[in-house]
Amino acid sequence: MAERILLIEDDARLARMVDDYLSGAGFRVTQAATGKAGLALAERDSFDALVLDLMLPDMDGLDVCKALRVRNQTPILMLTARGDAMDRVVGLEMGADDYLPKPFEPRELLARLRAILRRAHTSAPANVLQFGRLEIDKDAREIRIDGAPRTLTSYQFALTLAMAERAGRVLSRDTLFDLVKGESIEAFDRSIDVHISRIRAAIEDNPKKPRRVITVRGAGYVFAKAQE
Repeated sequence: MAERILLIEDDARLARMVDDYLSGAGFRVTQAATGKAGLALAERDSFDALVLDLMLPDMDGLDVCKALRVRNQTPILMLTARGDAMDRVVGLEMGADDYLPKPFEPRELLARLRAILRRAHTSAPANVLQFGRLEIDKDAREIRIDGAPRTLTSYQFALTLAMAERAGRVLSRDTLFDLVKGESIEAFDRSIDVHISRIRAAIEDNPKKPRRVITVRGAGYVFAKAQE
């Protein structure tokens, strides 16, 4: 049976393009042009995933995302013309599973949508946290990407785990220090920032442009829920 997608997008031309492309890929697409209409559809019907525009005519897409999360855990892919990193962080905090800036290629939209659907259908063991290609094995105290282990110190593993268990939340340096204090004497001779740099070198595809551990200027760090 074809998976059902709710598309909440007020740009009629873009909505038609996305609808046609996803329908051609085998999905059943239902459209809504406003936040209220989208919430009403989500309330009375069941969908496998939602594609949600951040900028809607009647209400902010972030508020729509927050309201949807109160009702269910349907995967949400958020679209936005605003490229600010803070928008992405706030979207993740509100419960979005992934974030795609406009303009985008339809193929990338399809790939990201399939990725969040795969994650939703995959049940990882309770002792393993799964973030796309990245796995955090609590029992083995090991982090793997595509099944290959990455080298981290005991303290860096504990720091990564603390952030991952609170994925989507912005954590200050003081909060992170409190969460992992007592884990290792490394905490006393190196700053959190140095450890974050080492973690990024181990788990990011491009440490200079991190997608997993994101800096929130003046606030701390957030571990992204959605990862490739």
